[in-house]
Amino acid sequence: MIKAGIIGGSGYTGGELIRILLSHEKIAIDFVYSTTRAGKKLTSAHPDLLGLTDMKFTDAVNLNVDVVFLCLGHGNSTKFLSAYHFSVNTKIIDLSNDLRLNEDSVLNGKKFVYGLPELEKSAIKSAKYVANPGCFATAILLALLPLAKAKQLTNQVHINAVTGSTGAGVSPSGTTHFSWRNNNVSWYKPFTHQHLGEINQSLRGLQENFGELMFLPNRGNFTRGILATAYTQFKGTLEEALLLYKDFYKDAEFTQISEEPINLKQVVNTNQCHIHLHKYQDVLLITSAIDNLLKGASGQAVQNMNLMLGFRENEGLQLKAGVY
Repeated sequence: MIKAGIIGGSGYTGGELIRILLSHEKIAIDFVYSTTRAGKKLTSAHPDLLGLTDMKFTDAVNLNVDVVFLCLGHGNSTKFLSAYHFSVNTKIIDLSNDLRLNEDSVLNGKKFVYGLPELEKSAIKSAKYVANPGCFATAILLALLPLAKAKQLTNQVHINAVTGSTGAGVSPSGTTHFSWRNNNVSWYKPFTHQHLGEINQSLRGLQENFGELMFLPNRGNFTRGILATAYTQFKGTLEEALLLYKDFYKDAEFTQISEEPINLKQVVNTNQCHIHLHKYQDVLLITSAIDNLLKGASGQAVQNMNLMLGFRENEGLQLKAGVY
């Protein structure tokens, strides 16, 4: 049995990891680390786990676990890994943005591989250290990678994506409490979102020069999920575009091309990404939808763990969404 540790288990991504790993047949959770809840039951932060586990949070770290997940706030993973030195045999998966960019990907001699399986599956399989992609980055990259591979991102790309409130993390803020968020929509960080760095880096690996990405992120009045739309000029037909996408994702376990328009509910509570294409005159519209806490965070982290450990890619991730 593989022993896993979770650092920062009281937040949304930590909770999702616990839920997935409790039902993973090849994983045993060794510890869940939290300095703010040490000694308290996991159900104090995640009441839906009642009846599933009696584990407690701890402020002790087992440095010899087989795999450890870092679910810390951005900027804190590098600090933690500098203070705690895991065994050379421990595989590390970081869910923050600390180690995603090439210039930041080496820490204490450890080289972190960018963990988007649809792009870096071979490297992930042989990696000991993985930087899990951001949620917006996952949705947008999966929408654009086939075009980049075909060198078709030659014009400006307009991207509009809306995310649920869980994307802002568990700590409340002025734009996440119910009174503000309910029945409300707003944009933030226009054209400057931090995920653009990893998006541009990954696209550049397939197409060195491409059109500028004009990304407008939005806050939605729902809890989880991301619906992203991207449109750009495309000279080919819709049928030719569909062939590009179906070929690119032919071996992708969790990315599906839909012939029908998609909606957010069909992917919430799953590790799936659904993509739909629409052509209008010379413009190709790509829509992608993911669950920001699963395919955009913890589900993808487990997907990466499965690849790193030689398990089936979908081990423990057969989650189903409800239509309504």
